[in-house]
Amino acid sequence: MDRKEKLLAFISSENYIPLKADEISVLLDVPKSDFNELIKLLDELVFEGKIYVTKKGKYISTENNAQVSAGILSCNSAKGFGFVRCESEEGNDIFIPFDGMNGAYDRDRVLVHIDKKGNGSSHREGHILQILERGNEQIVGVIKGVKSGKYSVTPDRREFFSDILIPSEQAMSAKKGDRVLISINRYSDKGQPYGSVIAVLGGSDSITGCLDGLLLSNSYSKSFPEFVIDEANSIPDAISDDEINDREDLRNIITFTIDGDDSRDFDDAVSLEMLDSGNVLLGVHIADVTHYVREDSNLDKEALKRATSVYFPHTVIPMLPQKLSNGICSLNPEVDRLTLSVLMEFDRDANLHSHRIVKSVIHSRARMTYNNVNKIFDGDIELCNKYKEITPVLLKMNELSKKLADKRKERGAIDFDFPETKIVCDDEANPIDVKHDVRGDSHRLIESFMLAANEVVAETAFWSELPFIYRVHEAPDTEKLTDFNNFIKNFGYSLKGKADRDTIHPKVLQEIAEAVKGTPEEMMISKIMLRSLMKACYRDTNDGHFGLAARYYCHFTSPIRRYPDLFIHRVLKDFISGNLDDKKREHYQKKAVEASIISSEKEVESETAERDAIDILKAAYMREHIGETFNAVVSSVTSFGIFAMLDNSCEGLIRYESMQGDYFDYDDKTHSAIGKRSGKTYKIGYAIEITVAAADILSRRIDFVLSEDASFGNIRRIAERAKPINFAKEKKKSNFRKKHKRK
Repeated sequence: MDRKEKLLAFISSENYIPLKADEISVLLDVPKSDFNELIKLLDELVFEGKIYVTKKGKYISTENNAQVSAGILSCNSAKGFGFVRCESEEGNDIFIPFDGMNGAYDRDRVLVHIDKKGNGSSHREGHILQILERGNEQIVGVIKGVKSGKYSVTPDRREFFSDILIPSEQAMSAKKGDRVLISINRYSDKGQPYGSVIAVLGGSDSITGCLDGLLLSNSYSKSFPEFVIDEANSIPDAISDDEINDREDLRNIITFTIDGDDSRDFDDAVSLEMLDSGNVLLGVHIADVTHYVREDSNLDKEALKRATSVYFPHTVIPMLPQKLSNGICSLNPEVDRLTLSVLMEFDRDANLHSHRIVKSVIHSRARMTYNNVNKIFDGDIELCNKYKEITPVLLKMNELSKKLADKRKERGAIDFDFPETKIVCDDEANPIDVKHDVRGDSHRLIESFMLAANEVVAETAFWSELPFIYRVHEAPDTEKLTDFNNFIKNFGYSLKGKADRDTIHPKVLQEIAEAVKGTPEEMMISKIMLRSLMKACYRDTNDGHFGLAARYYCHFTSPIRRYPDLFIHRVLKDFISGNLDDKKREHYQKKAVEASIISSEKEVESETAERDAIDILKAAYMREHIGETFNAVVSSVTSFGIFAMLDNSCEGLIRYESMQGDYFDYDDKTHSAIGKRSGKTYKIGYAIEITVAAADILSRRIDFVLSEDASFGNIRRIAERAKPINFAKEKKKSNFRKKHKRK
């Protein structure tokens, strides 16, 4: 037992009473020369969350204390409260009210005291005891004003509740109204952050500045370190005969890629052969990125650090440098490429008979697009003639794809077939069009084949007992299932059986998804269902995939843009080659745990940033249409207003106070707004006419008014009301009111 362990054991002992550092020093007979070492050890234990310091400077153990826990604080941008996700346990997060933050901010690692235990229908509640580690080194925001020689900066990230003060001498050339990147230097005793400007990104209305700020505030970089680029540049642009020798040569098979019109990197290709038995041999060929990205190389370390590519409407922040992602690793047409192939034999009913996973080399015949393949399926004569060699293969693939989809549906897989939003931007990142990107049979074909390959690879890994990274999706919480069931009952639906996570089958939710298709409430019920499900993640254990109703699942098909796929390729290649000895298994197992944690965290961050970018660009697009009138559909009804969606997928809020013809009450049983005098009702799916009243790129919010209420005064009031909440100011107001009330 080392010194730190002995110190922790002492503070955690039954007979210990809270003591200050000098009192501990006396009691443990610590020499004066070692006092600084004692302080260092105490600080380390505080940082690790194993002990904490009271306001009087006394140290107390958190071990065996069910009321104290360490975790990461996540704040709610709209309401001002937060939740702490505990490090030492899974389950309900701890709710932190705004007045329980104790100077902590979003992303801080904190020690929390649990004040209320909670129950099956509510979260535990607590307050922040101590800030263990600050989670924000840099913040992007807009300079709002200057007072007493200090600039006040309002963060773009709405979850960070405080303005940041910048001494004028540390503001560079920034002025009021500029968006700036700030380095946070210190926090005052009361938690007020102070910083310095390290870059000026442009004016507050600049879309590029806002998007660049989003990237910077999430630590995303479009560029790579020079030593990573140097390593990438040292890789040859073509493959040699020696690299092909130990691979299965599949270059004579008709193989091609199918991707979006604007795709630049192609990491998957497909093939289909008819066998003499009447069965078909489906080939899913994935770029062998690990041939070039060696373990623990600079490229590999940078890829793990990023863990995923990030896709904004106007740009991509890649996981790997372009030299690889668009070059030697991309399955471009009419060039030889190294791949890892899954060859699956299916019978006429799409039952899997056999499969092989092989190191291979392919030669893609064409770079097909989703749009062109859909046109071929629709019988476009010109395209059918242009791709006469590929067209018969595509038609056979479509038959197999639909049979595989039917099989997934039969076992209970939930299919959320939402149309995605596509935002078209000019060279300056200004949105010039917002529309639905509708999925066709070509999208579903690639999806079916990638799902099949991912399942086959995961099942192989499981039964071969490989150290591995699985894609896990757990059954939803009973509480969320119950809430969802109560919600859909308002529309005449209900879950079959008991809404319990231990007994629920995905088929029950699939049946609801099928039942609401084509109804006015489809979009809302589907979204609420999606929110009631758990977030999928990466793990080194196979815990199944609830949403796909799959016992085995992984991500194998995108090693250019996802690190778990890259890791899986590395393990599979050693397994195929017979190089996976006990020492390597142990090594890979440790790496699997590390990569799973990092990849899961980075995935959540990237998805949040991608959604924020879309919301920014939607708001920027609608900002150019303020005062214009559009047809819309009521997408949801809440206690504070009605949300309406335009044909282009932009959604805005119509506040009840802006509806001037009547006073509207929210009926939570029917999820409708009902006029008190007129009885006029607004429900999900109702067609309405709206006028755009406000659109703010900082708050990423769009406000509508009913066209009949679109007076100049009303629109001006809504625009003022739409300004984002400053929680620091709101707290000051609240404290003033309390003080005034006491007097």
